[in-house]
Amino acid sequence: MADKIYDLVVIGGGPAGIAAAHAAWDKGLRDVLVVERDQELGGILNQCIHNGFGLHRFGEQLTGPEYAERFEDLLAQTGCEVRLNTMVLTVEPGAVPADGGLPVHAVHTVSSTDGYQIVHAHAAVLAMGCRERTRGAISIPGSRPAGIYTAGAAQRYINMEGYLVGKRVLILGSGDIGLIMARRMTLEGAKVLACVELMPYSGGLTRNIVQCLNDFDIPLYLSHTIVDIKGHDRVEQAVVAEIGPDRKPIPGTEMTFDVDTILLSVGLIPENELTRQAAIPMDPHTKGAVVYENMETQAPGIFACGNVVQVHDLVDFVSEEAERAGAAAAAYIQAGAEADAPVVELAAGQDIGYTVPQRMRLVEDQTSSVSFRVRRPMGKSRIVVACDGEEIRSYRRQRMAPGEMEHIKLAAADLVPYAGRTVEVRAEEVDA
Repeated sequence: MADKIYDLVVIGGGPAGIAAAHAAWDKGLRDVLVVERDQELGGILNQCIHNGFGLHRFGEQLTGPEYAERFEDLLAQTGCEVRLNTMVLTVEPGAVPADGGLPVHAVHTVSSTDGYQIVHAHAAVLAMGCRERTRGAISIPGSRPAGIYTAGAAQRYINMEGYLVGKRVLILGSGDIGLIMARRMTLEGAKVLACVELMPYSGGLTRNIVQCLNDFDIPLYLSHTIVDIKGHDRVEQAVVAEIGPDRKPIPGTEMTFDVDTILLSVGLIPENELTRQAAIPMDPHTKGAVVYENMETQAPGIFACGNVVQVHDLVDFVSEEAERAGAAAAAYIQAGAEADAPVVELAAGQDIGYTVPQRMRLVEDQTSSVSFRVRRPMGKSRIVVACDGEEIRSYRRQRMAPGEMEHIKLAAADLVPYAGRTVEVRAEEVDA
């Protein structure tokens, strides 16, 4: 008997994977498999017990587990198959058949119950999420004692395992998880001495700076970093110095903090080993796959969504993007590969870090969402979409910050005259 071929396999059972699978089922697919390496669905949300999730999606503040439960309940109402405790080893994109049919992709999995298996599917959604940068990735000088954790690891220890990781804490980096952990550690009785940020601006949401630092009188030192860590068996001191415009420490600005714990909140990286192994083209700026407006990668029938494409600031946007990918996967199965359509390339211009998608098919009557981040804090501004100096569209903003994603809508009809060319998205401040 030939191996079963699923319509769709979703890799990852976090908020992106659940939303994509539900959307695909809602659009008519009936052979959908979700593969999750953990023992339960929900992903990172299971350890995020603070509220603030769901404001855009549900109009109310939910904790991470509550938000995940909303989507798990939706998934439970479908007939999607779920395999937990199952690791995906490799994704092999299938070749497009000569007769124009759909390729068959091979997803290699392993689990303690089923052993090694190869799952075949006509479409796949990559929803593996992201991981934290570690101390080694940023090369902090000093010794290597115990007491140094990524902020996410500390969050899991406290919220899920019940262990307080330290009593006197310094946080390096001002990413959202680090800011939230500053508050969490304080509420658990620890003393958070400071949050130290290399850049001249915070990388987190403004609301988290206010609610997690300002409300607890925790100082935030911008343009500072750790220049030395001291301690033998455990961290004893961290030396912090101001950083000049050349990103080098300024002599004479050193401050020494007596600490037993350092938390690293220095950014997230899309979990893209499977994407790279599949030889899917990647964007060097997002560290995720290059995608079209419907979240399809350049491997036909393989889609990507959520933090594996770009690191989001809000899970609500992860779910929205994932639903777009799931619906597109369903359309791909039901109607076949996208018909040939004119394409424009999207490029990040002045003060824009990247755009997602990077390519847009100009399908009639279609409007697509474009996400991006600015490179620096900006006041009253214009987002400009242009091609070879000719302005196509513009959008006003009162303020923008690198820690907060921006979203615009682009209509295919506006871009048709520029088919086959590169369209630039840029930001420019305007007079108040």
